Amino acid sequence: MLHPCDTEFLDALAQDLPPGTLRAPEPRYLEEPRGRWQGVAGAVACPASTDQVATILRHAYAAHVPVIPYGGGTGLVGGQIGSGDIKPLVLSLERMSGIRALHADENVLVAEAGAILADVQAAAAAAGRLFPLSLASEGSARIGGLLACNAGGVNVLRYGNARDLVLGLEAVLPDGRIWHGLKRLRKDNTGYDLRHLLIGSEGTLGVITAASLRLFAPPAATGTALMVVDSPAAALELLARAQARLGEGISAFELISGMGLEFLAATMPHIRQPFDARPDWMVLIDLGLPEGLDPAHALEALFAEALEAGLVRDGLIAQNHAQRSEFWTLRESIPEANRHIGAVSSHDISVPLGVVPEFIDRAGPALAEIGRFRINCFGHLGDGNLHYNVFPLPGRSRADHEDQRDRIKTCVHDLVHEMGGSVSAEHGIGRLKTADLIRYGDPVKLEAMRAIKAALDPHGIMNPGAVLAMG
Repeated sequence: MLHPCDTEFLDALAQDLPPGTLRAPEPRYLEEPRGRWQGVAGAVACPASTDQVATILRHAYAAHVPVIPYGGGTGLVGGQIGSGDIKPLVLSLERMSGIRALHADENVLVAEAGAILADVQAAAAAAGRLFPLSLASEGSARIGGLLACNAGGVNVLRYGNARDLVLGLEAVLPDGRIWHGLKRLRKDNTGYDLRHLLIGSEGTLGVITAASLRLFAPPAATGTALMVVDSPAAALELLARAQARLGEGISAFELISGMGLEFLAATMPHIRQPFDARPDWMVLIDLGLPEGLDPAHALEALFAEALEAGLVRDGLIAQNHAQRSEFWTLRESIPEANRHIGAVSSHDISVPLGVVPEFIDRAGPALAEIGRFRINCFGHLGDGNLHYNVFPLPGRSRADHEDQRDRIKTCVHDLVHEMGGSVSAEHGIGRLKTADLIRYGDPVKLEAMRAIKAALDPHGIMNPGAVLAMG
């Protein structure tokens, strides 16, 4: 049975922590970007060291007080928001934001969990290296939270998900014991890999406090292009041809819909539209090539081949860094434009690459049987991850469709499951998708997950209600 984070608990905890570590919960700790939940908390703890995190968890474990780990607050499935009648302790890692070490010769950077992603990228760049994890919220998302939800982003095609960029972890288990797994090894076959157990666990098994991150040599030359395609099927064929020509030189391959461009024009008119006539579909291709290869020439050759094959109709190749940045600003502004419009239901899904066009062809008519909507389908086509978001018609709001929201989500997720996909590609389960995990998850996997949770967190204090539904 869990107990609230009350005055008695806080008084006892304060005796073992430096002054100022415990704070009253500010609104930012109780909100999430999509406005679906209003959180609750008894207090916020802001430790400055791993030992202080351990102290906090030892007290919480002994008192059966729930703990909500908090990174940058950018999660989109409610994993960072406490809920229910029992007020939890929010554990923010924001003060643990240091770069502990950088071994450029090993391509390794050791960062604390509260380090902001953009700062990690900048530290790597200052050493002549690249940390390739990249997403729209990188100016505020923190490393601990990104690893806790196994973040994806735009460069998964080339560099993998967040878990593929981690060599070692330091973490505090629910009972306050510290796991000193902060290694810099590429090979370590000494038993179960706790690193990959904690990455993606969304703070339900412990608190990540630091990570050894993989760095890479930055590409000698980069290039970016926008190419207009007639359909997602044509985009998929273009991807296959690009990979045949350029292999791992492709860093990102993003699908953008005309609806996304329409939303940008309506809500963010300062974002420059790339084409006079708004296309129904286009792709953003980003290249990173070794010395001696010209990305612009490679993109021109790809465009010429695709044009002859009838896959593309128009295109723009960035002529300089400013134009490249402009192309990426357009892509990365789409989620913000979506928030301005207000989605009825948002879906972070993945399907096998070969069935992406079929999914898009089938999902629209299936939703039309429920009601009339606008659909903005965009995302990381290179790894099969689509953000398939459903919006009200002009003049209406998402509140007008609240009674249809569950039907919409079920319609999309049922189709994803039928096609061998995942209803959570990169955002995690959080509190939003706990019922989906039960509905679509493999029973044996769920049983194993519950057994792991019970073994590591028998009192159930770590982020209760996230990932695995309570009760």
